[in-house]
Amino acid sequence: MRAVDAVYEKVTAKNFPKGPDTLAYGHRACQGCGEVLALRLLLKSLGTDFIAVSATGCMEVCTSTFPQSSWRIPWLHVAFENAAAVASGVEQAVQILRKKGHLPRDKRIPVVAVAGDGGTADIGLQALSGALERGHTDFIYVCLDNEAYMNTGIQRSSATPFGANTTTSPAGSHSKGQHTWKKNMPAIAAAHGVPYVATASPAFHLDLMNKIRRAAAVEGPAYLHVYAPCPTGWRMKSELSVESSRLVVNSRIFPLYEVLDGRYIINRKVDNPIPVADYFKQQGRFRHLKPEDVEKIQARVNQEYENLVKLAETFPA
Repeated sequence: MRAVDAVYEKVTAKNFPKGPDTLAYGHRACQGCGEVLALRLLLKSLGTDFIAVSATGCMEVCTSTFPQSSWRIPWLHVAFENAAAVASGVEQAVQILRKKGHLPRDKRIPVVAVAGDGGTADIGLQALSGALERGHTDFIYVCLDNEAYMNTGIQRSSATPFGANTTTSPAGSHSKGQHTWKKNMPAIAAAHGVPYVATASPAFHLDLMNKIRRAAAVEGPAYLHVYAPCPTGWRMKSELSVESSRLVVNSRIFPLYEVLDGRYIINRKVDNPIPVADYFKQQGRFRHLKPEDVEKIQARVNQEYENLVKLAETFPA
């Protein structure tokens, strides 16, 4: 089955999933955490019939401090670097149990690996690449991208944007902060030839929820890259997480798109973008940037968005 032919019930304002969340309240996430908001939306759209594998990181630490757990589904905590590898093994175990008649043959049970940008773009990249290459049928990988190693002290990752101030890319007289450009993980995932890759932002919650549902309906590996604001690490007011999630899309910094069977589709076209400076001014991690630095970043954002548009135009409607 092609990703474009996947059948699933779309989430709308009228049929928004009700009932208890599979991620319980009472967790220890920071006030205003955009990552746990995105995670709750993803889990709510999947229901209860799936298995989660969680890498070490913010979402593991704040939801599973012994002896308590916020997870109301089968859930495994694994090492920082091997969420994709463990999820691969669990997915194969599900397939074997189905063949032996211990699980219904006509019921799909997705295995969802959840990790941050550090556990995905850096130390987990090898395991993720192998899982995508092997082509697991019921495998979904979700990267919750808060653009640094927030859990261990706000250290830069390869997903940290250019110019951002972190504890290991500090801004000062001899540094502008992070000196490399953000790694394009969705493009790397798409290069593996998997059926489905998508980006999502919690400010556009229905788009996010429908993408995880499509990922669950696809027969083959699926990769979701989700923007996950971190007020603590970004030095931002806690009430601005959703607004930040909206501004990053409307500034073209984080475009919303899907790659279905290799075909790029922009889900939300931004014809009149806001300046990147409007996105930056809410976050203390960019406060040190000079006008010429912002202009350099703006030019890069414009070029990358134009490249994405060209990719989308390459394929027929």
